[in-house]
Amino acid sequence: MNHLTPKSVRDSQVIMTQLVLPSHINALDTIFGGVIMSWIDIAAAISSQRHCGRTVVTASIDSLSFIAPVYKGWVVNLRAAVNFVSKTSMEVGVRVDAENPTSGDQFHTASAYLTFVALGSNGKPTPVPGLLLENPEDERRWSEAQKRRENRLQLRVAIGK
Repeated sequence: MNHLTPKSVRDSQVIMTQLVLPSHINALDTIFGGVIMSWIDIAAAISSQRHCGRTVVTASIDSLSFIAPVYKGWVVNLRAAVNFVSKTSMEVGVRVDAENPTSGDQFHTASAYLTFVALGSNGKPTPVPGLLLENPEDERRWSEAQKRRENRLQLRVAIGK
């Protein structure tokens, strides 16, 4: 398979699990937002690399919303997958859920959308494979991601970049 053969959303899926350790927490015994941000970036980078088979770099974090706190000793589950591709870039959605290991309760704690650019051997942006949309959920995520991309591009024009 060459690097430009289209791939499905499921080909890029990542499930990453982390344990919240004392080194991850703040004075409130909750995780630092920056730790979650780092884990989100890693999960999304793996997802985009799986999709394109290339080295990738984070171009932007479009949206990151913290919904609920995560406490020391809890388990954090991150799910990432490519939502949308353009010529050299990919949007990856990441959902973060926390799990209280003593009660078994699970909480949606954060969501984020990141854009990655694939790099060729020369370190310059390089084309990425298309994305096969196999079900209504894939199509919905593509459509929503396309709107976010249009908003990002409009904002760049508005601020002169």
